[in-house]
Amino acid sequence: MRVARYLAVAAGCLAVSAQALAGPPPWAKARHNRGYDGYDYAPVVRVEPLVQRVRVETPRRECWDDVRYVESKPHISDPQVAGRTLLGGLIGGVVGHQFGSGRGRDAATVVGAMVGAGVGYDAAAKRAARYEERVVQRCATSYEEHYEERIDGYRVTYRYHGREYTTRLPYDPGDEIRVRVAVAPAP
Repeated sequence: MRVARYLAVAAGCLAVSAQALAGPPPWAKARHNRGYDGYDYAPVVRVEPLVQRVRVETPRRECWDDVRYVESKPHISDPQVAGRTLLGGLIGGVVGHQFGSGRGRDAATVVGAMVGAGVGYDAAAKRAARYEERVVQRCATSYEEHYEERIDGYRVTYRYHGREYTTRLPYDPGDEIRVRVAVAPAP
């Protein structure tokens, strides 16, 4: 019997504390705070889409084949080029040897041989140069522009307590719209 009484008292305390934690009902809150904020639903009277004209650019890529002429220089292993390069190096070395004296003569000979070989190679390469025809694909991007009409939002008219209100929304709300209701006493 005692246990039942303790259980009944504990259950009663638990129920009262749960109700206290839940807070006051909206009407009591309004009385204490001198105002009430809440939500309600209002029927939608009219929805008008807000249309905006937008410029749209669409890229279009065009490709075509183009013929290019490319100079192909001969390789040093070509006998004509190799012979002229060696001959140029030999002549350059002799000329460089004539201008130098002492230890500078060796350096002048080496420099003359290198310059002569370069001149000989260039002369041989120009004589033996060929132009090859190559097909190269070329592309260019152009833009086509056109105008489209896009929905930029909705003008929504709704009725709440006999009065009509209008607002703008980014979506179509359907048959009813959620409204915020703020109630406060008049001064």
